[in-house]
Amino acid sequence: MMKKLLSFLLINVGSLGVAVNVHFFLSPNDLATGGVSGLSIVLSNVFPDLSLGLIMLMLNIVLFIIGFIFLGFQFGAKTIYASFALSFMVWGLEALFPMNQPLSDDLLIQLIIGQIIAASGMAIVFHQGASTGGTDIFAMILNKYFSIEVGKGVLFSDLAIAVSSIFVFGPAVGMYAFFGVILNGLVIDYALQQFNHNKEIVIISRESEQVRHFIVHNLGRGATIHYARGAFNREDKEVITTIMNRKDYTRLKKYMMAIDEKAFITVHSMNEIMGQNFKRLA
Repeated sequence: MMKKLLSFLLINVGSLGVAVNVHFFLSPNDLATGGVSGLSIVLSNVFPDLSLGLIMLMLNIVLFIIGFIFLGFQFGAKTIYASFALSFMVWGLEALFPMNQPLSDDLLIQLIIGQIIAASGMAIVFHQGASTGGTDIFAMILNKYFSIEVGKGVLFSDLAIAVSSIFVFGPAVGMYAFFGVILNGLVIDYALQQFNHNKEIVIISRESEQVRHFIVHNLGRGATIHYARGAFNREDKEVITTIMNRKDYTRLKKYMMAIDEKAFITVHSMNEIMGQNFKRLA
């Protein structure tokens, strides 16, 4: 129960980060950096009487209807909630903190700070197994009918929205929006790597049995043992390979320093791990 409550709170925190970017940084500067929020910023210029949050809400409803028609019920409750929560948060920020002008005259610094806040928020939402919907739906449709990868589909959709802003807000603002799409993807990837910052550790030690016991029984981690022969002295050795997070690796390193200071250890950062107790294959 507590785990579900924490996940719910994190989805709201992440969505709020995206909403803050949309309301305080993107909308006042007419920066349409992709997604439903970017398309809503473009449409708000066409329909100035409608609030940005209301436009986002209507677009999400339309997109989910299209998604149900072409994809069926493939959207989890978390994604549906996060999408509408974002719309209502933007709507609420508009009511509580109306923005009549940008926070500063420096468009670039506003774009960078806003995208960092939003991308960090989106990474939190993604880490909870949800998304903020929007162009993800178009990407899933492209994937189903044209075999285009979902990641590329999202990028194409966001870039198309950024390009469309050139015709509405001018080439200068459009180029900033284009840059914002690229920056957003980079920051999201980096933030997600921090959430899943696992390391592959390869150990060759004279105290191999003690090391194996510590990894399995003290750290509760799995390990693979294979055998190798040294090229210099032709001596047979046990090689232990394991994967663990930064905290467990710190404990393992302290243990290794205590029992075998001459152990040979290599450490590799992992971008993605699937199977066993890590990310599911499907």
